[in-house]
Amino acid sequence: MKKVINDPNQIVEEMLKGMVAAHGDLLKRVEGTTVIARADAPVQGKVALVSGGGSGHEPAHAGFVGKGVLDAAVSGEVFTSPTPDQVLEAIKAVDGGEGVLLIIKNYTGDVMNFEMAAELAEMEEIRVDKVIVNDDVAVEDSTYTTGRRGIAGTLFVHKLAGAKAESGASLAEVKATAEKTVANVRSMGMALTAATIPSTGKAGFQIAEDEMEIGMGIHGEPGISRDKIKSADEIAETLVQKILDDGVHQSGDEVAVMINGLGGTPLMELYVLNGKVNDLLKEKGFTVHKTFVGEYMTAIDMAGLSVTLLKLDDELKELLAAPTNTLGF
Repeated sequence: MKKVINDPNQIVEEMLKGMVAAHGDLLKRVEGTTVIARADAPVQGKVALVSGGGSGHEPAHAGFVGKGVLDAAVSGEVFTSPTPDQVLEAIKAVDGGEGVLLIIKNYTGDVMNFEMAAELAEMEEIRVDKVIVNDDVAVEDSTYTTGRRGIAGTLFVHKLAGAKAESGASLAEVKATAEKTVANVRSMGMALTAATIPSTGKAGFQIAEDEMEIGMGIHGEPGISRDKIKSADEIAETLVQKILDDGVHQSGDEVAVMINGLGGTPLMELYVLNGKVNDLLKEKGFTVHKTFVGEYMTAIDMAGLSVTLLKLDDELKELLAAPTNTLGF
């Protein structure tokens, strides 16, 4: 393993230190925690948004902390859910008196720990509500979930709920926007290589040089098939068709598209795939309102990508266009 690290057991702490050192105008650490909050938190009179999960998905989640998106992100160890006490510290750090919405990817550990933190916060008389994101259409249940996994579509929930909160909406209104986004967003990914776990120095799973995994999770959970590597156009056709088969998106819809790199795939290849995705959607009668291409929710150094489609209406388009001040958007 060739990595720019010191001690694998300190990699999360050192990453957070470096992130704040680089972006102190936007972010701050909550002392003694793994919480990154917006520099001006808590914002009085505004609903606060908290998300997070295991580290290794950068820029998610701390990279989306800032005006117009998240108020705080909680980092667990690599590919490991943050503990309830850390999530509680995030809630307490950003509560501005109007309540806190937790945005949780559907993984068993994340759901359990964020819900426990919500109960602890309510004991301290902080209003907390939650939404669970489950955008991955690859499998109905997975290694670590009951129901679909939450992957890159989570970033659209962060963005749109964050814009709603920034507009002065109530906790119930922000939750409703988040739930509408969850209902209209679907994703699917593929991998060419596994991620290298820093603590072991080894790949999280094995995949042959000439193979690809279709529909794997962002930690390397099994997908729906392992095939010989296909062209970018064929990969695009497979991922888009599987998303459309889920039935949420219909010809005539206006959509936002996210082509998300998993950490080891060059932008060149992401743009190659996006060209075909764009063509396919137009052929099927969709209007592409806006496209995001880049690394939003990675899997350390995994080579691969995911495609996300979000069906838009007038409200969601307005929120998507709202200004932000974060590293990721």
